[in-house]
Amino acid sequence: MELIIASQNQNKLVEFKKILGDKINLFSLSDIGLNQEIPENEKTIKKNAMFKAKFVNIQTGKNVFADDTGLEIDSLNGEPGVYSARYSGVERNSDKNIELVLTKLKNKSNRNSRFKTIISLILDGKSVNFEGVVEGKITEEKRGSNGFGYDPIFQPDGYASTFGEMSLKEKNKISHRSIAINKMVQYLKENNLL
Repeated sequence: MELIIASQNQNKLVEFKKILGDKINLFSLSDIGLNQEIPENEKTIKKNAMFKAKFVNIQTGKNVFADDTGLEIDSLNGEPGVYSARYSGVERNSDKNIELVLTKLKNKSNRNSRFKTIISLILDGKSVNFEGVVEGKITEEKRGSNGFGYDPIFQPDGYASTFGEMSLKEKNKISHRSIAINKMVQYLKENNLL
């Protein structure tokens, strides 16, 4: 089965390919020559994922899935949420985003947070969404250099390591993205598409 992932993010592509293995032949936007930036102007993670999937489906006429992920921090009223990638500005600088989160949490004892991923799949014209959530806490400082984004400051509940300290294999066993993608795979199997 062939699917386009509506992303230029190579880190994300590697992560999805590791989770999916050889079940699906996955193409990124650059693989198919679609190099334009997809706007992310929606107000929720779910609507962003749906918009991106629809945008690529209209451009290509092919089966596609898009994901959008946000970090939600309780004591920051759910921030950065849908603005996670561009929390510190439009240049999408992970180090600056992390710095801003740690600064805003400086004197806060409640560091509860969650990573949420929504995957929007458009398959033969039908749209379906899948959600993955991992609860955790924001650490006081960066730990580890694996992963990307907020991984070095997110410690999932029940683990002593941050996502940044885990190998990709360890992270993929429990991550929000793998939960959502596994729900999508289950859906494809249930509908005899895999």
